[in-house]
Amino acid sequence: MADAAVEFLLENLQQLLLYHAHLISDAKNQVEKLEKDLRLFKAFLKDSTKKRRKDDSLRELVRQIRDVVYEAEDVIDAFVTQAAESKSKNYFLRAFQTPVKLLGIAKDVESVGGKVTDIYGGKSRIDFASLTVGDGGPEESEAPLVRQDNVVGFEDEALKIIGYLTEETKQLDVISIIGMPGLGKTTLAGKIFRDPAIQYEFPTRIWVYVSQDFTKKDVFLSILREFTRLTDDIYRKSDQELANLVDGSLARGKFLIIMDDVWTSEDWNKLQIALPKSNNLGKILITSRHEEVAWCANRIRPPHKLRFFTHAESWLLLQLEVFGKPECPTDLEVLGKLIAEQCDGLPLAVVVIGGILVKKFSSSNEMIAKKNAWTKVSESVSTYLNEDPERRMEKIIALSYDKLPYHLRACFLYLGMFPEDFEIPVWKLIRMWIAEGFIQQKTGMTLEETAESYLDDLINRNLVRIDKIKPDGRVKTCRIHDMLRDFCRTEAGNERENFLQEMKKSSEGIFDPPVCNVHKYRRLCIHSDVLKFLSRKPFGPRVRSFVCFAKEEVTLPTDSSSAIPAAFKLLRVLDVKPIKFTKIHSDMYQLVHLRYVTLSFNLSILPAAFSKLWNIQTLVVDTTSRTLEIKADIWKMIQLRHLKTNASAVLPKTGKSSKEGEKLQTLGTISPQSCTEEVFDRARNLKRLGIRGRLASLIEGKVGSFDSLGKLGNLEKLKLLNDVFPNPPSEGQLRGLPQPYKFPPKLRSLTLADTFLDWCHMSIIGLLENLEVLKLKEKAFVGKSWVAADGGFRCLEVLHIGRTDLVVWVASGHHFPRLRRLELHYCEELQEVPIGLADIPTLQLLDLYRSKFAAAPAKKIQEARSRKQAEETSNPCAFKLTVFPPDEQ
Repeated sequence: MADAAVEFLLENLQQLLLYHAHLISDAKNQVEKLEKDLRLFKAFLKDSTKKRRKDDSLRELVRQIRDVVYEAEDVIDAFVTQAAESKSKNYFLRAFQTPVKLLGIAKDVESVGGKVTDIYGGKSRIDFASLTVGDGGPEESEAPLVRQDNVVGFEDEALKIIGYLTEETKQLDVISIIGMPGLGKTTLAGKIFRDPAIQYEFPTRIWVYVSQDFTKKDVFLSILREFTRLTDDIYRKSDQELANLVDGSLARGKFLIIMDDVWTSEDWNKLQIALPKSNNLGKILITSRHEEVAWCANRIRPPHKLRFFTHAESWLLLQLEVFGKPECPTDLEVLGKLIAEQCDGLPLAVVVIGGILVKKFSSSNEMIAKKNAWTKVSESVSTYLNEDPERRMEKIIALSYDKLPYHLRACFLYLGMFPEDFEIPVWKLIRMWIAEGFIQQKTGMTLEETAESYLDDLINRNLVRIDKIKPDGRVKTCRIHDMLRDFCRTEAGNERENFLQEMKKSSEGIFDPPVCNVHKYRRLCIHSDVLKFLSRKPFGPRVRSFVCFAKEEVTLPTDSSSAIPAAFKLLRVLDVKPIKFTKIHSDMYQLVHLRYVTLSFNLSILPAAFSKLWNIQTLVVDTTSRTLEIKADIWKMIQLRHLKTNASAVLPKTGKSSKEGEKLQTLGTISPQSCTEEVFDRARNLKRLGIRGRLASLIEGKVGSFDSLGKLGNLEKLKLLNDVFPNPPSEGQLRGLPQPYKFPPKLRSLTLADTFLDWCHMSIIGLLENLEVLKLKEKAFVGKSWVAADGGFRCLEVLHIGRTDLVVWVASGHHFPRLRRLELHYCEELQEVPIGLADIPTLQLLDLYRSKFAAAPAKKIQEARSRKQAEETSNPCAFKLTVFPPDEQ
């Protein structure tokens, strides 16, 4: 991605000039000049994606810019690495053929600057100034053919929408169908449009194809065409005059207008001026890929999110596409169902693969030949989808991709780094984006907040699916549809953007692409056979990211411990949690450009040499040891924002500078003895903190200082994990909790585990004024009864109680006035859930997991909530009860 590459290099140069100018002292002037050169064409790159898809000369120009920027980035970073670690000299001599010396770097940068100037200023080339920044003017866009044959599935969806369309409302009603590209929004709208009940209900039915490139005039004329003959006089009218005519034509009587493919809320605002809001007999049905459009059109009625096809619907559609009837030869049935399943519920994928099966493999009358052909397709549906001569999948996804703002394009393509159908942790994803330089600083927002808003935007555009939600309503994990992932990998591949490359092993045991090609790529992902790959000694001097999300853990042999740093000297992102290191090779500390690192090892010490990696923002260490002594001086690592480990980490002593540690937002889990006033003075901006160890010694003041937590004015999330190993957990029972004023003032989420507290101490937690989420895990509280105290938990929205011996719980709705979710897991002795909780108006979810005695009382709460919902006329809160195992209901 040329856009992202330019942004990153600019940011990188600024950081280099600011913090490490001594490393480039002989070339500082040239670096400053390059920075100015880059700004000359940054604006051009921002939104030119759509034009370059159709213009070969533009595409070539962008490729030159990208290559020049990559070259500059590599040369400068290679020089910085060599200045910091002289041992890397031979590596870069092999990579760049010429020594990267202090004198040489000036010429290299000047040469790169010359190329940039040549591309930008050469008169024989395209003049940037003559190019309109943006996606260009209106282009010819044909309305898609609304499918009328072989329309299967979505009967339930159609009935639901028809129900909305026949509801009585007080004013003009707008219903929206939203979903990802290829899901069948237009097909469903067409099915509804042709439904006999709708035809009877709405004598006036109008279909308008809006698209990205509509004009108000065309839309208004297409509506007026249903009411009057379009004369020259009408064609000459202004947009506002036409809007008034439309408004007048629709002011009375029943009508249904389907506005297909509305792209932005701005587009909707342009069109709605012609619609009579006071006509409560009128209905508008919108289809859109963007949730924002739906909420803009109707802030009361939530958008209808179109579901994916079931396996049965996909199989039925495939039969109709291939055989023209819902039948299939017995010999092909198993293979056919497998092919349909691999379309992952996307109707367009079923239609495309059905067409390929007909064109390519129907000519043979031999069943054996046909079966062999279907077997090949079933083994790689995505490969055959790309053979579609009309490129339907790519084209329909490209419409969404081309419409993305430039800052979202790199973020979207980056999703191709994850394996197929992978549950992507959002915490990980946004920190990888930040490390890659995709996230630009916004005033008043942290980089993490900005990255989260980028993800929300991709979700609202139906390019990313929400998988799990956090208790506070934010996204915890997400997924990308396989067809979208395939698009990302194709668009980001070496033939186009040279943005990322997946290494896979073929059935013949050969890596595809060959390992010898690794030197071309900038980001590598490999999710299987990683040890074999590393044993081939790959050489990737331009590789900036190396990630492995394999399902199986593998141990890296000691004699291969230098394999990764030996192969990739300019890494920024290294996420290899499935690879367990038995030692950290000294070459690892040459990777001075690392910003994001996730490692697994069986060590109890984080070596001091990690301090050499001055660029690290996120460091995640998973170890088999229960404790981790951090010898690296994390206080000198001035870019460090997040330090996470599963062990109880002992932190190094703080330095003298008050600036040290001020960027730290996440620290966990650390030992009680590291919870000192000095540590929290340095890490004063912490938002998330985890403490693991003998909590009694911390709370009783024997080690550390719990009181100093109260000074963490930004801390929102606190985990207290009591660990008294090798003693049994019960021997570490806490006698009590500190007074509420000793807790961080902005604390929103608190997790306790193995604390064995008596239920009477819940009253202290109840007085934490801003607490919204409380997770009581693994014997956090013990005792047979809990009588809730008045006046507490004013803001609590989520309560999780796990593995406790609680039998009797006495509480009413007023004890938890804002509770949304109640999760009871392994509460196997709890006899009932207080019926008074049914009175909480905000309660949405009651989740029981292996809490069998409480299931029947929970059912009563569900019944009580249902009665209350029926009584509430305005915005009743939906309630859901889940019980596992199901037979306990």
